Amino acid sequence: MREWVLRAAEADDIEQLVEMRAVVMRADLERLGRFDPQRVRRRLRDAYEPEHSWIIEVDGEFAGCVALRPAPDAYWLEHFFLAPHLQGSGTGGAVVAHLLERCDREGVPVRLNVLQGSAARRLYERHGFVTESEDPVDVFMVRPARPTPSAAIGPAAVGPVPASARPAPTP
Repeated sequence: MREWVLRAAEADDIEQLVEMRAVVMRADLERLGRFDPQRVRRRLRDAYEPEHSWIIEVDGEFAGCVALRPAPDAYWLEHFFLAPHLQGSGTGGAVVAHLLERCDREGVPVRLNVLQGSAARRLYERHGFVTESEDPVDVFMVRPARPTPSAAIGPAAVGPVPASARPAPTP
């Protein structure tokens, strides 16, 4: 697995994000008969909250995005995508594991939705997400918090992730 870090997202990141999102989601949306090049970009523009988002950088280069939006009863893992050449490399799993550790320390479950038939669903299932409900387009999943002995941390604590703090890749 290559070196990755999370850095705080900024408002100026939006154009780079919407373009990558359109590329990453195209095949799944086309398979579902729902790809619209303007809509896929607009949906991220309308929902983007930099204060709850991080840019994923791999080897110092822009590689994707992830958001962890607080809600009254859970965090929502949203806008999670990686450049196509990094999918399946273990980077996505390491990012998810890092964010889930934070949620576990806070004792908060995590929710998400994934497109029907998306390979990302297997990633989420490996990390303990289970299906709550589904419709013809989306699968809604939840992962209950797993108690840890660590003290709770605040939302700002997810900042940049040094290589020494990341879990070792699994064979």
